[in-house]
Amino acid sequence: MELVFASNNPNKVKEIQLLLPPTITLLRLSDIGCEEDIPETAATIEGNAIQKANYITEKYGLACFADDTGLEVEALANEPGVYSARYAGLQRNAEDNMQKLLDNLQNQSNRKAQFKTVICLQMKGQQFLFEGIVKGEITTEKHGHEGFGYDPVFQPVGYKETFAQLPLALKAKISHRGQAVAKLIEFLTKRNDFDLQN
Repeated sequence: MELVFASNNPNKVKEIQLLLPPTITLLRLSDIGCEEDIPETAATIEGNAIQKANYITEKYGLACFADDTGLEVEALANEPGVYSARYAGLQRNAEDNMQKLLDNLQNQSNRKAQFKTVICLQMKGQQFLFEGIVKGEITTEKHGHEGFGYDPVFQPVGYKETFAQLPLALKAKISHRGQAVAKLIEFLTKRNDFDLQN
């Protein structure tokens, strides 16, 4: 079973490949000759996932899935949310984003936050959504060098470490993206009657 993952983010590809069973072969955008940046202009996390999946289905005619993720911080009215990747500007720099987040929370005692991932699967003219959420809090400074994005400042509930301090395999399993991918895999396993070649 081959399935296109509509992302140019090598870190996301790496995480998801750790979770997929050997019966599912993940095709990257470069594998299908897609080199362009896929638009992400929707107002919601769900909307961005759908927009990216639609792009691949419409342009390449292939079954695919896409994800979008946002960090929602309670004290900041769920910012940065859908703008997580470009919170500090269009340069999409993780260090800048984290620094802006820490600055905005400097005088806040409430540091509760959650990561939310939505995966949109498109195949045979049908669309399916899978959601994963992991709750935690934003630390006062960065810890760890693994992972990517906001991982050095996000400490999941039940752990003393940030995502950036956890082994990648463990983070991939317990994370928001890991939860959404697990639901995707369960669905594909049960719906193996689909011809994923479209």
